[in-house]
Amino acid sequence: MTKTAMKLINLQKSIGKKQIIKGLDFEIQSGEVFGFLGPNGAGKTTTIRMMVGLMKISNGDVQILGKSIKDNYKEAIREVGAIVENPELYPFMTGLQNLNHFARMMPGITKERIQEVISLVGLEKAINQKVGKYSLGMRQRLGIAQALLHNPSVLILDEPTNGLDPAGIREIRQYIRKLATEHNVTIIISSHLLSEIELMCDRIGVIKNGELVAIQSVKPSTNVKDSTIQVQLEGKPAKKAVELIQNVHHIDTQFENGLVKFQCPKEQIPILIQTLVKEDISIYQVEVSKTSLEDKFFDLIGENTIG
Repeated sequence: MTKTAMKLINLQKSIGKKQIIKGLDFEIQSGEVFGFLGPNGAGKTTTIRMMVGLMKISNGDVQILGKSIKDNYKEAIREVGAIVENPELYPFMTGLQNLNHFARMMPGITKERIQEVISLVGLEKAINQKVGKYSLGMRQRLGIAQALLHNPSVLILDEPTNGLDPAGIREIRQYIRKLATEHNVTIIISSHLLSEIELMCDRIGVIKNGELVAIQSVKPSTNVKDSTIQVQLEGKPAKKAVELIQNVHHIDTQFENGLVKFQCPKEQIPILIQTLVKEDISIYQVEVSKTSLEDKFFDLIGENTIG
């Protein structure tokens, strides 16, 4: 049975008379990588700050492994590691000195645990170098190591790939997946990079104007209704093909740039193609294209939203 790692219960935040977060309700499961998406100003960082107790909750609650952030803060926050915005590191100290420094602030962190997190994020070779010489990707990995020192059940990362080059982004993605699948750490990621969220996450929650718009699985869907079938035609037959698909098969169809586009169940595709061939319509290509996370995101929040 899947365990609930974090639960948001009617979570609200008001500043003065303005309600910023409007009653968020959702659960995040143990060992899941959960993407938290939304345009600028949607309320992502405000929500994350309430999740980790950096901002007072106006109403509702956040429960971490059943422990309330409001009523049992110390017990609840022990289960959480977080990087909100950039990791706070000392550039004049080595990576190891940074970790030793943070370990002294938390009870029960052994030298063995420090070595374990260094190995976990792959910093063995660079750990004795000064952090000022680290690349952005190495700094992020050290930040993750710091957040993991006390062996939390939940790791919250606000824009973990911000400012990284493609190699650095790939590195962080690999470590995030490894932590979730091999160490059963629940990871919550806030990001603007939809292509990376699609590769990293199991599910996404989309927030707009402080409200939860949707929660969706990122895993490939077997439902062909999530796919667009494109049939490439030439010239006048395209109009005839559109009419046939719409009138005979009763499927909404679009025609643009030489492509007839429509959505239908998988088993209907061969019958539909036969209909076109019988009418002497030459087909040059048939392609099934999946709806990307970016398409889904803009469907949910609106094309003209800046974010």
